[in-house]
Amino acid sequence: MMTPTLPYVRPAALAGRHFSTVIVGAGINGVGVFRDLSLQGVDCLIVDKGDFAAGASSAPSRMIHGGLRYLESGAFALVSEATRERNRLLRNAPHLVRPLKTVVPLSSRFGGLLGSVLRFAGFKASPGARGVFVVALGLRLYDRLGRRQRVMPEHRIARASAADNILFRESVGWTATYFDAWISHPEWLIQELMADAHADQPASLAANYCNVTACRGRTLSLRDEITGETVEVTADTVVNATGAWLDRSAGVLEGAGSRVMGTKGSHLILDHPALRAALDGRMVYFEASDGRVCIVYPFMDRVLVGSTDIPVDDPDQAATESAEIDYLLDVLGEVFPRLRFARGDVVYTYVGVRPLAYSDADKPGQISRDHAVVVDPPNAVRKVPLVCLVGGKWTTFRSLAELAANQVLTLLDRPRLRLTEALAIGGGADMPADGPAREQLVDTIRASSGLSRERIDGLVSRYGSRADGLAQAFAAAGDVPLRHAPDYSEAEIRMLCRQTGVQHLADLVIRRTLLAICGRVTDGLLAELAELAAEALGWTDTRRRDEWLACAAILRDRHFVDIDSSLSLITT
Repeated sequence: MMTPTLPYVRPAALAGRHFSTVIVGAGINGVGVFRDLSLQGVDCLIVDKGDFAAGASSAPSRMIHGGLRYLESGAFALVSEATRERNRLLRNAPHLVRPLKTVVPLSSRFGGLLGSVLRFAGFKASPGARGVFVVALGLRLYDRLGRRQRVMPEHRIARASAADNILFRESVGWTATYFDAWISHPEWLIQELMADAHADQPASLAANYCNVTACRGRTLSLRDEITGETVEVTADTVVNATGAWLDRSAGVLEGAGSRVMGTKGSHLILDHPALRAALDGRMVYFEASDGRVCIVYPFMDRVLVGSTDIPVDDPDQAATESAEIDYLLDVLGEVFPRLRFARGDVVYTYVGVRPLAYSDADKPGQISRDHAVVVDPPNAVRKVPLVCLVGGKWTTFRSLAELAANQVLTLLDRPRLRLTEALAIGGGADMPADGPAREQLVDTIRASSGLSRERIDGLVSRYGSRADGLAQAFAAAGDVPLRHAPDYSEAEIRMLCRQTGVQHLADLVIRRTLLAICGRVTDGLLAELAELAAEALGWTDTRRRDEWLACAAILRDRHFVDIDSSLSLITT
């Protein structure tokens, strides 16, 4: 179950406090540093101008992968690191991170060989459509780099099967199959990391909707984005982990700029039963006719499609454009010509801005996904060192956090006490490693709580080993299922509102649950969730209506369906 005490506070409770480290940016990299430093006994404050994980950390392709395509540019160290971190996440968070069988459709034997050789040699060249030889060589190296602590089978190349001939375009003669991993709920893993950090160091605290507006001397000014109130805290070190906003934050934190550039990745969630059935649990990793690498795989009871890679100047203005939707639907039609795809299949869209190290590369896909930690020393205005996290990707958050934490520990003259490599995250602790043991866990929880097997199975999928304590707490509260989403209950929604730092209805709907991303939010469900949130958080009727309207507007932008009826219902 959740820890008895929680890290979440509002800025007013921080007035006059001192912290050894203040971390700005509560995405996966910042929270990774928060967890690592707290594990070493360092008292930390982590703040974000929005909700926890509201930026790129809630908008990945939900893959945990080594970066197969980076091998062509010779990024062996990055791929080696990413495959090791993938294997660690499969072990440390098995309730949320699971193996993903991946298939690459191939149409030639030697396609892309010259282009790949030129790219590997450092020349700017398009590899062309990759054939069997290039992909087999890449996968052999990929398996070798990821062999440490590997828990999945190695790759294989085979002639296209009869089922593959029906699924793919006619030119596909071979398929390459290998394994990576996917994460069902990245926003929840971030919640678990924060709860673990607070359990390790109770003095470590977290505040969302808390904007750093100035850094003078050893003092940071914090503005509560909900109340408008400003308070001050002091620190010995500051960490800038704001991702694509790094350079903007550097201006406020009196640090150096021009370190990052952003590219946006838009994704679609489809309600397409025929495609989901044809995928048969596999991800298809394929090239579009323009050379862009795309993915499609079953996500819950939907299908996830991604992604674009478009440079953006302002991450706050990033949005999924109509042309991107058309593009992704068109490339699906290229690869699966016997299936039909239309805008009506799209139930949700989302976009994130990748925080890439500044580069003059011609194409976004050529920009390195590597990361670095840079320290800006104290200056005439800011009297504390500023540790900056540049670049990075979801899969490698732990290793980047370790680098940053080591820098902070050095600056604080404090030792590293524990490593995070083999440390379980949240409900990944004591989570059964195989199917039979998981079934035994479900049976045990069922016996102690009296809830149905189906309900417990859902809780274990969401909360891992912590489902035991949660199930008993929900059962004691009656565990009344939601009318419009019966796999969640009223007690569960109240828990999420009260114990995870929810400030707005959108926090609950979009990031604390999987209801939005699965395209399940109807006008009735939104009304039900707003009522429960208002009760749990003490909102007035006016606040409830405002939250309802604001969340509906966000969903209208992210759903590619007509929800005007929802809006008209809300406003009456």
